Amino acid sequence: MQLLLLLIMILLPIIAQINVTSTFNKYSRVSNSRGLTADQVARMILDSNGLHHIQIEHISGNLSDHFDPQANVVRLSDSCYGQTSVAAIGVAAHECGHACQHAENYTPIVLRSKLVPVTNLCSRLWYFVLLIGVFISSIAARAGMPFLYASIIMFAAVVVFQIVTLPCEFNASDRALKTLERDGILEMSEVPQAQKVLKAAALTYVASLVTSIIQLLRLLASARRR
Repeated sequence: MQLLLLLIMILLPIIAQINVTSTFNKYSRVSNSRGLTADQVARMILDSNGLHHIQIEHISGNLSDHFDPQANVVRLSDSCYGQTSVAAIGVAAHECGHACQHAENYTPIVLRSKLVPVTNLCSRLWYFVLLIGVFISSIAARAGMPFLYASIIMFAAVVVFQIVTLPCEFNASDRALKTLERDGILEMSEVPQAQKVLKAAALTYVASLVTSIIQLLRLLASARRR
């Protein structure tokens, strides 16, 4: 059983990443009928929502697109900025969806933002705390338990963050697809193609959450055996 769970933890994120990469690559070869670039679409969506103050920047990398709420910038990667593909436009619209969430104080995104500092700390330290607990336990079994429990609590905080992230991602994609269709940015036949790209991207978050939940259960089981 332990081996099976370990295989799931290893393979699930890999499969999800392969899926999103292959799906994006497939629809990155399909240009939208209006000839719009992803950055032009992003500007259109932001302006139509009154977010004229949010800038759009080109960053290096592949699928490293994101919205920075601190700088009020939508950053589009090489694979999206200046590209006319249905895939690129879908991703750009998704990031604009996050910008709209912040502007509207969408509850999950507000909660997620508040959890970021704690999550960053816990994600960096939980494994080191776990190693300390294991080392101390090898010398004095009970003495290491506080560290083991502390590492579990820290990792649980990471899992909570991932759970809160899911509705943010799904909602941003839903906003994107509705906008692309409602505003006629994409043709009716092109919207489902963008949807496939965004769905594949969302599944990477699901895979990450499932993997983390399995890891949390393994940590809890290990603590109970001690």
